[in-house]
Amino acid sequence: MPKAAIAARAFHVRARHIDAHHGHIVSEASFEAAAIAYVERYPHDLEGELRVIVRDAASGQEHCFIIDMDTGETGPCE
Repeated sequence: MPKAAIAARAFHVRARHIDAHHGHIVSEASFEAAAIAYVERYPHDLEGELRVIVRDAASGQEHCFIIDMDTGETGPCE
């Protein structure tokens, strides 16, 4: 039997250095997937690391991720 698809959720995502009203709604299965999708869809002209704030649209829960713009490596903000 095939595995059930993970349901996508709506997330409001923005770069930390940008005002919240300039964020975008991204539909993904997880906070981290939403952070990566945001960077892929809305590129930034930054080198080094980009800090991204991801908020679950339904619950309001937030997570911060650091994305290395050179390697694509992603991890939680410290």
